[in-house]
Amino acid sequence: MTRDLRALPKANLHLHLTGAMRATTLAELAARARLPLPPPLAAGTVHGWSAFQERYDLARAAIRCREDIVRVVVEAAEDDAAAGAGWVEIQVDPTSYAPVAGGLTGAVEAVLEGAARAPIPVGVVVAASWAAGPDHALRLATLAASFADGGVVGFGLSNDERRGRVPDMVAACRAAAGAGLKVVPHGGFYTPASHVADCVTLLGAHRIGHGLAAAGDPATVALLAARGVALEVCPTSYPPFGVAAIADLPVAALRAAGVTVAIGTDDPLLFGTDLAAQYALLGGADAALADLARCSITASAAPARVKADLLVGVAAWLAA
Repeated sequence: MTRDLRALPKANLHLHLTGAMRATTLAELAARARLPLPPPLAAGTVHGWSAFQERYDLARAAIRCREDIVRVVVEAAEDDAAAGAGWVEIQVDPTSYAPVAGGLTGAVEAVLEGAARAPIPVGVVVAASWAAGPDHALRLATLAASFADGGVVGFGLSNDERRGRVPDMVAACRAAAGAGLKVVPHGGFYTPASHVADCVTLLGAHRIGHGLAAAGDPATVALLAARGVALEVCPTSYPPFGVAAIADLPVAALRAAGVTVAIGTDDPLLFGTDLAAQYALLGGADAALADLARCSITASAAPARVKADLLVGVAAWLAA
């Protein structure tokens, strides 16, 4: 019998700020702002990216002040802690929250305040949209670097990766890496394996958000394994877009090939699944699930002491 997956120590490395909001909090904030609630993604229907983005934007519009941002971060950490996480990395594009937080810096500071109040350690990933262009990406990477000693642990590239060019983001990613931040772009969701490989070779990516397209190209799989680049796989994110059925996710094959796979939640508000449930949906033996938990911990930006404690906890869970 499978052990309690909520008791399995793990890290959530792929979580977006608005998408981390509790449905009850969204209902409260939307009512306050007199906004409609985003409709659910219809089960069994393949959606385009615009269907997701429209719902995400509608939810984000309910966040109207700095205190709302802080609340969302704290509640997200509480929810992940209840699902067994001992470390969370929450990703935010401050551009979207600057109007209600006093600017780009104010938005990052609000997320960091939420992280400081959270019940478990939280690292912040500042992200630029693939669609925003190289100048804005460099601006956000520079901003992220200025908080490298204050709780920001990474720089990401989010949104639909088809809307940007990998070479255009080199300067931004170099600036972030130069400050000691992890470079964690989205790739290989809609784009082919070559996009994932370019993110590794040109951007110096430490992790790839999603990256499932890599599984179909042995050379890219070998590259990921050789360089220790992790894929952040979020099982419930793929069926609504026709990317992959959960039963067909190549997680076991990637692990067999030596690729680090970290299971995340992406946007639980819209996909309706917490971190422990993501593991449960993958199924498999306890040892394989413990292996994925270890991957999430070792691929994280958590301090060494946090990693060590969580890894001890994984071993204890498996031995119990």
